[in-house]
Amino acid sequence: MYEDTISNRTGSRSQTCEWRTNKAAEPSSRARSPWLQSNQRGISNAQAAPAAVSAQDNWADTCNVCSRHCRLAEGAAGLCQARKNISGTITPINYGIVSSLALDPIEKKPLRDFFPGSRILSVGSFGCNLLCPFCQNHDISRVIVNPAQGAASGALPFLMEASGEPAGTEYIPPEVLCQTALGLIRRGNIGVAFTYNEPLVGYEYVRDTAKLCREKGLKTVLVTNGSATDAVLDEILPWIDAMNIDLKGFTFEAYNAVQGDLEQTMHFITRAVSACHVELTSLIVPGINDSVPEMEREAMWIASLSPDIPLHITRFFPKYKLTDLEPTDISLLYLLKETAERYLSRVYLGNV
Repeated sequence: MYEDTISNRTGSRSQTCEWRTNKAAEPSSRARSPWLQSNQRGISNAQAAPAAVSAQDNWADTCNVCSRHCRLAEGAAGLCQARKNISGTITPINYGIVSSLALDPIEKKPLRDFFPGSRILSVGSFGCNLLCPFCQNHDISRVIVNPAQGAASGALPFLMEASGEPAGTEYIPPEVLCQTALGLIRRGNIGVAFTYNEPLVGYEYVRDTAKLCREKGLKTVLVTNGSATDAVLDEILPWIDAMNIDLKGFTFEAYNAVQGDLEQTMHFITRAVSACHVELTSLIVPGINDSVPEMEREAMWIASLSPDIPLHITRFFPKYKLTDLEPTDISLLYLLKETAERYLSRVYLGNV
């Protein structure tokens, strides 16, 4: 079975960029983790971002993949660490760089109503444009790339584990990934899923592979946080067959906790629903997005797009920076499911 979970990190964060902020958080009286209490800086968190450049600096170029619009000096990488200014061009240095490869059940994405019972070749790279304190894959989503290596030198980016130990990655071009997926049809494979890290920080690899998969009759699945611009959607939507999109909550406060943009995610979902099969996932994190009124507003909005959109409500377990929290109460999950089912016909619980 194909299964290779590799993550590498290294280097310093001396590169220079500027990124934009989101709206202020809504007030909340809910109990929250000590980590959350000490990190109420919204997405203007200076620790999380590389040093900013002045808006007057004409030597910086803008990355337009997500709402951050990082302005990158020559040689600098964005907050996602997957895109870099190389000779005046914003370049995806994670193109074809595979950190994880596995033949998974389609339900693991999770996709409940898209070719149920099938399997799909799942591939991950590195980098992410959100900073979720509960990230389950932070060893590949939160990396630091050695600025002396990568696309500029023709070498693989050198990354480092959180432990400080280096590990390897593998370059797999789109043609090879597509052929690998074809070879797994006999084992129930239906195509390729881009997952584990945020795929759209390297959308070019997704697009190029998906085109080849379409030619060969394979399906392409995207598991994403939905934090990408219309320009990116224009490039990928014609080639994507299904998506699972994380909806991190339904308040600006919830999105400030992950340093994201709720309005952009809603817009992304709206466009995706009109183009391919879409399922949504909300991980219920105590103190961030666990209120019944919030779930009711979320379900009402989803139903305004279509009451038949599947919603996965999943249980949080302590992870990454939120190890001090308890797992989500199961009785609360059932209550949130009942709330969502007033508006949606397909609501599923996960991690229970």
